[in-house]
Amino acid sequence: MTLIVDVEDRRGAFSLNAQFTAEAGVTALFGRSGSGKTTLMRMIAGLDRPARGHIQLDGETLLDTERGRCVPVHKRRFGYVFQEPRLFPHLSVARNLDYGAWFQRGRSGRGTRKTILDLLGIEHLLNRQPATLSGGEKQRVAIGRALLSSPRLLLMDEPLAALDEARKQEILPYIERLRDEMGIPIVYVSHSVAEVARLADRVVVVDQGRIAAIGPAADILSRAEIAVAHDRREAGALLEGVVRAYDGKQGLATVGFGSAELLVPGIDFEIGKPVRLHVPARDVMLATRPPEGISALNIVAGDIRAITRGPDGMLDVDLACGDAHLVARITALSGERLSLAPGQSVFAILKTVALQR
Repeated sequence: MTLIVDVEDRRGAFSLNAQFTAEAGVTALFGRSGSGKTTLMRMIAGLDRPARGHIQLDGETLLDTERGRCVPVHKRRFGYVFQEPRLFPHLSVARNLDYGAWFQRGRSGRGTRKTILDLLGIEHLLNRQPATLSGGEKQRVAIGRALLSSPRLLLMDEPLAALDEARKQEILPYIERLRDEMGIPIVYVSHSVAEVARLADRVVVVDQGRIAAIGPAADILSRAEIAVAHDRREAGALLEGVVRAYDGKQGLATVGFGSAELLVPGIDFEIGKPVRLHVPARDVMLATRPPEGISALNIVAGDIRAITRGPDGMLDVDLACGDAHLVARITALSGERLSLAPGQSVFAILKTVALQR
């Protein structure tokens, strides 16, 4: 799947001029609120039309303003999941899902109704009314309705924004299963580093209506300049590794990243399974000598690649730890006391509980 987007528009004081390409997997449109992410999404869906633009999916032109071509929303065959579930309140869950299936009209989908119900864990909700569902359940039904329309592309516009933290953690595994098991390409809008780190293969950074950066999630989310431009509190490193061992008694998995290893808490690890870890920069300490007599389980040797000073006086220290990449956020005073400099060998100390799967 290849989605090509080239659009330009102006709405009051806000101007949009964005060009990017999305491939198979999950492409995240990432940026602060008001940066233009949802506007881009609505243009891809055909809900809004830019002053100038060209949008193409797998060689089919969906929008070409110069030639006056604009494929209607219902003919683009895209599934759209909004921030709010937008279920029909007078219809049961089953009939809400039937509404999505009605658009399929004989087309072969990526999964049967039973497959989708099992994937999202909503079969037991079929006879319920939307008013009786939790926020997470409503959103899972909304995703199911979109999938049953047999879309060739799924657009998800901050689908977790209206949920509290507990409901977010409830629904994230279902979106991961959707990504891994359905094989449907997804464009996912978010301003949350944690969501993007967990779900995205590719990140398109949107800043004030412009594309600031494009690349693999692990590369983009580890860049100090991206953290400065967005929320530095969430900045860190995204690691992609494989489970090498699991200690059920201690509830700890050994995750390998090339020559480096980390211990990660959890109860559902499978040996040999790929995993992603988001390591917040604020939870990484540095030492110039091997530390002793501390409770931290993860101590990794590395070399300083770069040091970036933020507007708040903090330092982001970029580390190469074997095949892994980490970022540590420390005070400028700590950097001075340790005499840190690029090329210097140090030890990164990670609290095991700080690792986010």
